[in-house]
Amino acid sequence: MSTKQISVFLENKKGRLAEVTELLAGQGLNIRAMSLADTVDFGVLRLIVNDPAACLKTLRAHDFAAQETDVLAVQIADRPGSLHQVVEPLDRQGVNIEYMYTFFGKTGSNVIVVFKADDPAKAAAALAAAGVALLGESVIQNL
Repeated sequence: MSTKQISVFLENKKGRLAEVTELLAGQGLNIRAMSLADTVDFGVLRLIVNDPAACLKTLRAHDFAAQETDVLAVQIADRPGSLHQVVEPLDRQGVNIEYMYTFFGKTGSNVIVVFKADDPAKAAAALAAAGVALLGESVIQNL
């Protein structure tokens, strides 16, 4: 069970992030989670939004280089050791986590972690075997 993430490649210059957020706000697209990583020349903005298809269409229509990626999302308790309960079964099964970030807000006493694994199916199976439930796209988009 995966959710859609939109990755946007931005020149590393003043105002580019504001252009994206203004564009998405104008289309009524709600950013639920995000990560921004930079290099000298460009940044990669990763977004989980309420309507990934509309987000991708909007960004591409305004000449932003954007792509859709399947990522996994899990809900974990907000306490020490919870993240290890997700990471350890993946490590045991030889699944590499390529990147990870957290979701905005909490659900009760839990937090949500989003990550991309090199083998999503193997990651999902390892997490299920460890009793870690994946959150579906409809759950993520409606939080």
